[in-house]
Amino acid sequence: MLIYVIRHGQTDWNAERRLQGQKDIPLNAIGREQARQNGIDLAEILKVEAIPFDFVASPLGRTRTTMEIMRGAMNLAPADYRTDERLVEVSFGDWEGHTIKELKATSRDRITERNLNKWDFIPPGDDAESYEIMSWRVASWLNSVDRPTVCVTHGGVIRSLFRTIADVPKAEAAEGEIPQDRILRIETADKLIGWI
Repeated sequence: MLIYVIRHGQTDWNAERRLQGQKDIPLNAIGREQARQNGIDLAEILKVEAIPFDFVASPLGRTRTTMEIMRGAMNLAPADYRTDERLVEVSFGDWEGHTIKELKATSRDRITERNLNKWDFIPPGDDAESYEIMSWRVASWLNSVDRPTVCVTHGGVIRSLFRTIADVPKAEAAEGEIPQDRILRIETADKLIGWI
């Protein structure tokens, strides 16, 4: 199955390198422009594909806004897409809203533990997840995709897609750069995944 995946545009918390997780932080001006440009680029790509696509986003505001700006730039009805809870970002629990630098001052041992195995580390907090736990719900979504799809989601979800589809090693999946101004192309049948 063919899937195009876009990370939501930048937020102020992204720019400040704060752990955002499931907090609903809005796009900033840069993020809105990234979404618009991704929509322009995607329109050209889909013109070549010449097949109908499903459009789905994480239910968080930053992903929905990105999708709506993109669709507008593509001359499509902005609100004509669906959401899926399985595409929501990993939960950083009690650490959401903090930078790693701030957390080192109060939780140095836990940060050290995280640095040793970032993929499997679960931050403090009742709702916190590891990337591994999040990847189970992402895999469930991936298995449910039954037609060509455009997906707007989060950095953690994209990390999980690299691990699930291409078997990228845990450490590499957890640390790799996930841009907000590029489009990821996935061919599930051939297990191909890469930025275009």
